[in-house]
Amino acid sequence: MAEQMNGPAETGAAMDYSEHEKTYALFLAGAKYGTIVIVALLIAMAVYFFTGAGAITGILSFIVLSIGGSLLAR
Repeated sequence: MAEQMNGPAETGAAMDYSEHEKTYALFLAGAKYGTIVIVALLIAMAVYFFTGAGAITGILSFIVLSIGGSLLAR
């Protein structure tokens, strides 16, 4: 059976705030750079599929957009 908790929730386990802040910063960085890569991929796919540029140009545009977006997001 589950343990019965009476009293305020603040008396539970101690929080490691520095570790929490590191995890949150890592999550934000992953979300930021993940969004940049997804947007670069969509633009590169549009270049490949809807223009006559070809696959090499689509791949190069993905690489350039990913690097440029990452540099701008710093």
